[in-house]
Amino acid sequence: MTDKIGNVWVFIEQEGGKIADVSLELVCKGKELANRLNVKTEAVIIGNNLAGSIDPLFHYGCDNVFLVESPALEPFTVLPFAEVLVKLLKQHRPNIFLVGASLKGRELAPRVASTMLAGLTADCTDLQIDDFADKVNKKSYNDKLMQIRPAFGGNIIATIVNTWQDPQMVTVREGVMKMAEPDTSRKGKTTKIKPEISVEAQVINVLKRVSEEKSIDLKKAQILVSGGYGVGSKENFKLIYDLADALGADVGASRAAVDAGWIVHDRQVGQTGVTVRPKLYIACGISGSIQHRAGMEESSKIIAVDTDPEAPIFGVAHYGIVGDLNEVIPKMIKAFKAKV
Repeated sequence: MTDKIGNVWVFIEQEGGKIADVSLELVCKGKELANRLNVKTEAVIIGNNLAGSIDPLFHYGCDNVFLVESPALEPFTVLPFAEVLVKLLKQHRPNIFLVGASLKGRELAPRVASTMLAGLTADCTDLQIDDFADKVNKKSYNDKLMQIRPAFGGNIIATIVNTWQDPQMVTVREGVMKMAEPDTSRKGKTTKIKPEISVEAQVINVLKRVSEEKSIDLKKAQILVSGGYGVGSKENFKLIYDLADALGADVGASRAAVDAGWIVHDRQVGQTGVTVRPKLYIACGISGSIQHRAGMEESSKIIAVDTDPEAPIFGVAHYGIVGDLNEVIPKMIKAFKAKV
């Protein structure tokens, strides 16, 4: 282990005091990385009147929470948040900084990384600590963050290493990292900060905010039936919905089906969609690109239906059916209904 290595930090996204699931997932992953490095797990939560919201951060593994509060920090606007984070990062010099790849995180993280002259790897699917040998420059690095993500349209898995400037920054999408069981007896330290925010960072004045609850939440589905480009058409997606209805399931899709306009983006499963872990995942007409598999391969049971016996989806499926879904799905529906 290198000397004087910094701590692992997590940016905590919140809305009205409710912490985003992705932030709790990153606290759990951050704790795992910190244990590997023998350092502390710390979090930064920014807003106003948040003192009653931070206990879960300790329960999931934080040792210290930087509680940054000001009326100027509610609601979220990127400039003051970025300014606050840059000041804290320069002052405390963490080794690793994890940010959720939400709409807020994707706006905030690049701005912070650019100001810090730090690297940023987006949409990681895994994070590990390992040593790294730079064969080109003939240098060795201990305990670097292996930043793992699909690349080249999901055709390969890339491992990215930042050897240039700390913090090592990444964004991670919701559902990718597993959330551990909370220890409700666990406590930690709170570092309260009253920031001085520059006039330049307060140029945006939010007059009104309007938000709607999402009507589709695939992350909560226990059974999910997904269709891909192999379904053939928007009209043919009725088969997917029919199977889902028979099983009491929800409907998902691959990126190819979404890009074809056959189904809405909110139902997309994969690296650029939603990461899911249902008890049962049925993939119909989905070849199984790395991009899609990254979003569903940790499902408890996977059934794949495809005409191509060499389709990559069969590599992660527990059960595979080689055949035309137009013939297979009606038989699946009939068999299921015969059992109930």
